[in-house]
Amino acid sequence: CIGAAAVFDFCDGAAARLLAAYSALGKELDSLADLVSFGVAPSMLLLNAMLDLTGGNALSYISLFIPLMGALRLAKFNIDDTQSTTFSGLPIPANAIFWIGFVSCLYSLETMMPAWIVSVITVAVSLLMVADMRMFSLKFKNFHFKENVYRFVIIAIAVISVSLCGITGLMWTIAAYVALSAVAGRRA
Repeated sequence: CIGAAAVFDFCDGAAARLLAAYSALGKELDSLADLVSFGVAPSMLLLNAMLDLTGGNALSYISLFIPLMGALRLAKFNIDDTQSTTFSGLPIPANAIFWIGFVSCLYSLETMMPAWIVSVITVAVSLLMVADMRMFSLKFKNFHFKENVYRFVIIAIAVISVSLCGITGLMWTIAAYVALSAVAGRRA
């Protein structure tokens, strides 16, 4: 369902641009849908996995930090007009993709990763959403290689990592996206 939400999120943005149908209400409703689809849903996915795999460890509830930082990230995005070709912090859909891959990784491990390590990862990735780190947009304005080299690289990484690791490859794709953004930010 999170994947379907990502497709619909892309389509509603494309339709709004194509029809030049922008409104303040539409922007806020889009952010609310993004928070539920890409903040709350991955948080519940992680919470259920942690409760299942740890037998109910109290640290499992750190997953609620995801939608909290997601809400802050979306609020910052809505008042910042500079985030059209680059983003400040990890976009919330990329955050959701990371958690889909991470939960898949948790279930594929022979033994459960210690809850405190999962908690540290949860806080770190959630804080990436509100970090003051420039990250390149994954939206193509054209298909010229020179202008889209990082986008093409991330697509190649996604294909390779998902081919090799299955759904867990999504986690590695987002990790590569963060690393590539750090490299791109230094070159800009």
